[in-house]
Amino acid sequence: MRRFTRAELESYRDAVVPDLYGDDLRLLFVGINPGLWTAAVQTHFAHPANRFYPALHAAGIIARRISPSDGMTDEDRAHFVARGLGITNLVRRATARADELSAEELRQGGANLRELVTRRKPQVVAIAGITAYRTAFKVPAAVVGRQPGTFAGSILWVVPNPSGLNAHETAASLAKAYAEPAREAGIL
Repeated sequence: MRRFTRAELESYRDAVVPDLYGDDLRLLFVGINPGLWTAAVQTHFAHPANRFYPALHAAGIIARRISPSDGMTDEDRAHFVARGLGITNLVRRATARADELSAEELRQGGANLRELVTRRKPQVVAIAGITAYRTAFKVPAAVVGRQPGTFAGSILWVVPNPSGLNAHETAASLAKAYAEPAREAGIL
């Protein structure tokens, strides 16, 4: 696994990681924003402590292990997209921590997400992070799970954030939470 110095990681502050999805987008995962490690390797949820890919594999959402710490391989990306999966972020710019984002950035990110979902039409959208969801969409009482109504025509779920900073979640609990929207999207 590649290692970065703090200075190297800081050089990726405000960098952008491109969205990952294909033509058959059924389930769009939405992160809060890229972390510095993610920006450095240009792969979503790439920090070694992040449990996103282990949870997806444990749930059966992806059929093979993906270890993104050094960046996804072309084969990893092809497998991910072929499963009908996609990834984007509420806020595009990389920071060391999500709490560095302003409420306005999150709200603008929510508006941008609505435009993306309107264009790409995934069956299900799963936003990973209840606090960011509450702020971005001004729903302070929202809870994790399937949200009422639709979001730009898609079913909307809020799922736990897979970051290592979200210490009370495990890969197993995340797998269970991520399996629910995956079932609704027809992936499981």
